[in-house]
Amino acid sequence: MKPALHQFALYQLKDLPENRLIRFRPYETLQKQNIQVRCENYEQKYIGQMGESDTPASIRKRFDEHPPRTFGGHSISVSDVLVLNHQGEVTSYYVEKDGFVVIAGFIRTGSSSALISFDTTDFHIEGKEGSWLAYDSIRIDGREFFLMEHTVYGAEAANVVLDEQGKLIVDDVFHGFDETVKAQIKAYLSPPGNTLPPERKEKPPLENWQKAYENGEYLRSAEITEEQNYNMIDGRMNNLPPKPRKIGKRISVLDRLHLKQAEIAEKTGRAAPQMAAEEDLERRRK
Repeated sequence: MKPALHQFALYQLKDLPENRLIRFRPYETLQKQNIQVRCENYEQKYIGQMGESDTPASIRKRFDEHPPRTFGGHSISVSDVLVLNHQGEVTSYYVEKDGFVVIAGFIRTGSSSALISFDTTDFHIEGKEGSWLAYDSIRIDGREFFLMEHTVYGAEAANVVLDEQGKLIVDDVFHGFDETVKAQIKAYLSPPGNTLPPERKEKPPLENWQKAYENGEYLRSAEITEEQNYNMIDGRMNNLPPKPRKIGKRISVLDRLHLKQAEIAEKTGRAAPQMAAEEDLERRRK
């Protein structure tokens, strides 16, 4: 699972003559003058991590009390913009004297292939009557989605949510980008069953002697009883010679014993250690 992303960025107006009319102006004043808050008029002064419970107010307070050493702008003031990214959901806040105003369309993808932008005013949706305009927008997981309003019926009709390509993502929207709509967008971005199963790591092939150690203490002990030498312990109890070996001038007594045990085991279907244990148990009963 990927770690949750909690990040914020602070934007302040560029030091240009054309920005003098909007610098330190309340958002309501800009609205009355039909001035849009556009990212191209700003420059990013700081970007950093934030806590999951951080809000624009807590970030502003932290900057006022303990500004970061790498921060090169002025104190957070009216007309600044704070952009918060909570797990891929991006929201832009225009800084007011007391509080913040959520603004749409500040951060955009800038894709040249996008059909929808925040300036779209006469868009026709397949299966819908009339034309639609972009009323609000939101960025989730790097994708921008637009809340579309009917140009004739306005608030009297349900809104819809489209992606940048004009694809219908959420229909019958009545309360903007509320939690239900956000959940539907996230479900669209991460459909169920789209995750790959974890890769299975195949064990490397084992040598016979390694298999013997993997078999456990009991099987190793049984093999030690059956095999001729310790160097024959390989996980297979099949190393008996075809006939007793001759060591010097004498025939190996152990070979004769093991061959006899193997012969009896083959006839009875019981291994030599098992036979010995049963015989010992029988003697104790007597």
